[in-house]
Amino acid sequence: MPSQFPSARPRRLRRNASFRDLFQEAEFNLGDLVLPIFVEEEIDDFVPINSMPGVMRIPESKLAGEIERYARAGIKSVMTFGVSHHLDADGSDTWNENGLVARIARICKDTAPEMVVMADTCFCEYTSHGHCGVLHGDHVDNDATLINLGKQAVVAARAGADFISPSAAMDGQVQAIRAALDEAGFFDTSIMAYSTKFASSFYGPFREAGGTALKGDRKTYQMNPMNRREAVRESLLDEQEGADALMVKPAGAYLDIIRDIREASRLPLAAYQVSGEYAMIKFAGQAGAVDEQRIVRESLGAIKRAGADLIFTYFAMDIAREGI
Repeated sequence: MPSQFPSARPRRLRRNASFRDLFQEAEFNLGDLVLPIFVEEEIDDFVPINSMPGVMRIPESKLAGEIERYARAGIKSVMTFGVSHHLDADGSDTWNENGLVARIARICKDTAPEMVVMADTCFCEYTSHGHCGVLHGDHVDNDATLINLGKQAVVAARAGADFISPSAAMDGQVQAIRAALDEAGFFDTSIMAYSTKFASSFYGPFREAGGTALKGDRKTYQMNPMNRREAVRESLLDEQEGADALMVKPAGAYLDIIRDIREASRLPLAAYQVSGEYAMIKFAGQAGAVDEQRIVRESLGAIKRAGADLIFTYFAMDIAREGI
């Protein structure tokens, strides 16, 4: 007679820590993580970002020391954001050969040549209006912005950036940047495309971190968070235009999108655990509502499990300190 008790017992493979480790399906390590950093010019000391506990704006004069510290901790890659004091309508400081974008990339590579430097390529931190491109009235001019993105990309590549990482969310930006880089002779400079970037409420703390002066929103050029098919289309368009790697931003609320794109493309896929995701975990940990270390590992593991090859996260140094 059949037993009333189960013969299939998945619990057998969970009975102790050794079993659980042996049969764990997804995992991440420090080498999978990219640390986003904010570098501000013309300041003398670190500036705490109140909405992102533990994250600070780095004075340009102290950037080399920070890069050395990251390298010693085992960080393999950084994504650089500049906080500029030289704003204008077009963000022209970004294509100045001695502007902040170029200086940041140069300092990073001169300090730690083995560090993979990804230069965020956008204009929101360099424009007086805070939008990601050339503004005509209330409208961001897509094609005029493409020309400027190409100029910024070449400047960053010439300064030593390994990856150009366009986050402006303009149609055709990967194609325009690839053409500009190739024309300037930077055939080996790679493009990490923000290929599926949502107009998300999770970006809130980034405005304080990056010092953006945005009025209004970016819903005409960033994606509707409720659109799943369009999300895949956006990434496949960037693949067709010559992206070397794709990205989903944000990450935690978009695990289904990460999985969809992973199944649709063979390119390396990144996901960005953004400022709001970081802040919620940090503040919940400070309140004693969650175990911060455990929830950080779980959230990063979930992003890997969904299909991401690498993760942009402000927790990278926390993970390095924990020795994972």
